[in-house]
Amino acid sequence: MSILTPRSGPTTTINPDRLFAGITQMVSWDETLVAGQKLVRGTLVGRITASGKLTLSLAAAGDGSQTPVGILVDDYDATSGDVNCGIYVKGEFNQLALTYGTGHTAASVKTGLRSLGIFLKPAVSA
Repeated sequence: MSILTPRSGPTTTINPDRLFAGITQMVSWDETLVAGQKLVRGTLVGRITASGKLTLSLAAAGDGSQTPVGILVDDYDATSGDVNCGIYVKGEFNQLALTYGTGHTAASVKTGLRSLGIFLKPAVSA
């Protein structure tokens, strides 16, 4: 009879951020975050029409990025140049865990995101 012992090796610390709000399969893909910004996981991003790159979605933007297209998968630092990033393009998300650009709220983006397969849900109390 053998006894299994835990392997030693790298460990991962998980810090739940409550970004997910359901059991819908999350879908993500790779994109490019335009230089000059440092954004956190859960930020709502839009696409700049001229370059096709992503940036923080601001309601008053006039470059196409005013329309949100996804939610950042991780924290990304593009202060020194464009960076590859991951965005969620489908799933159920806690609307209170998202970072919204100026002029956006859960109410103002919820319908538009729904057509993309992104569903914003209020926090559920325990």
